[in-house]
Amino acid sequence: MKAYLLDSAVARYVSEHTTAPDALLDALERETTEVAGDDAAMQISFDQGRFLTMITQLMAPQVAVEVGTFTGYSSVCIARGLSGGTLHCFDVSEKWTSVARRYWQEAGVADRVTLTIGPAADTLAAFDQPIDLAFLDADKHNYPVYYELLMDRLRPGGLILADNTLRRGWVADPAHDEPTTVQMRQFNDLVMEDPRVTVLTLPVADGMTMIRKS
Repeated sequence: MKAYLLDSAVARYVSEHTTAPDALLDALERETTEVAGDDAAMQISFDQGRFLTMITQLMAPQVAVEVGTFTGYSSVCIARGLSGGTLHCFDVSEKWTSVARRYWQEAGVADRVTLTIGPAADTLAAFDQPIDLAFLDADKHNYPVYYELLMDRLRPGGLILADNTLRRGWVADPAHDEPTTVQMRQFNDLVMEDPRVTVLTLPVADGMTMIRKS
């Protein structure tokens, strides 16, 4: 698991007290690590995956959206939580999502998932269904753009989950001016100032923010 915000003892305890991933997710994590190099860090952690499945089960969305699919770990977790709904994935990479497609088949969830390749600012703009649940884990500088596109389509009571919102805790230190940290700090402020939503920021992995539309 990613333990950027926890000391090692607490991280180990959390790991030992969270239901472990199954063999398929373990295989997907290993393959991503082997083939993606440094980009493998974009993959969510297993505790985040468990969280996504449970949130999906609790919300029972008919229309779920994922912005940023990579090799498919998070989409497998969301799709497994669906009961009759569909997960619509948006990504720019044929290369990485080809791995995701294979694991959707192996997980038996391919019939619950659609994939659109292209810049999400364009593909989301063309999406015309009311959204119940969205997971945002794409290029950080465009989070505000994706957020507004999702909010325009999110039903009242719908939920956006945004990943990497704490940036290893660096967002809390004004001296950290690395571009992505600044972008996430600005995004967090944007969301907090939005009167349409209720916000909960969780210190899970690299930070995950729950945003509920009123």
